[in-house]
Amino acid sequence: MNRILRRSLIFCAPLAVAACGALFAAEDLPKAETILDKNVEATGGKAAYAKLHNEVATGTMEMPAMGIKGDIVTYRAEPAKNYTELNLAGIGKIQEGFDGTTAWSLSAIQGAHVKEGDEKAQTLNSSQFHTEDWKTLYKKVETVGVAQVDGKDCYKVLLTPAEGPAMTQFFDKQSWLMVKMTMIAKTPMGDVEAEQSVGDYRKEGDILAPHKITQSAAGQTFTITLDKIQYNVDIPKDKWDLPAEIQALVKK
Repeated sequence: MNRILRRSLIFCAPLAVAACGALFAAEDLPKAETILDKNVEATGGKAAYAKLHNEVATGTMEMPAMGIKGDIVTYRAEPAKNYTELNLAGIGKIQEGFDGTTAWSLSAIQGAHVKEGDEKAQTLNSSQFHTEDWKTLYKKVETVGVAQVDGKDCYKVLLTPAEGPAMTQFFDKQSWLMVKMTMIAKTPMGDVEAEQSVGDYRKEGDILAPHKITQSAAGQTFTITLDKIQYNVDIPKDKWDLPAEIQALVKK
């Protein structure tokens, strides 16, 4: 969830005094561990998350600039399974998945693709179901500054996973909710700067979850609006099966 932080510094005293003031402000920033723990509590708490084993989210995806809109459904399950299906009018079906072993994508536009290297590692990280257990997901977390996001004062946290590229998340100082994330997305076409803003937090059971996600990458912006998020539902086992096109690539 990566971008350039803009910080405004006001030098109204000699340089040495300003430097000391900046150092003091930096030391006053809360530790990343504290911010992440407060986010978990603000969105439901560890006890509530521990009761969840899977999730199904349904909604719409829209690219207003291109006049494109379609239905989207995402299935997620512990420990790290993920399947997303997007049906776009005039374009067709776009699928992505991770069954715990193979990370893949399939579409009428780009065909079948099996992810490897950093691209696979990034999919593994994003597919983790119990993200509240952040200590097991990242080898390093650090508060690297402050920033304003849509008028909200936020802490900026850099998270580095055991494998794959780091990401930066922005947390509202007042609510402790994550409002923005930036990263370098690994794609078949190369590295792409990507930004994701989240909002419209609403309660789904005991969990406070975002229902609006706006993503920008490669000069394109699209918005996902979720109508419903369900937990602990009966997900057919074949949802994790690899499509025939992907199976053929894996066998090669």
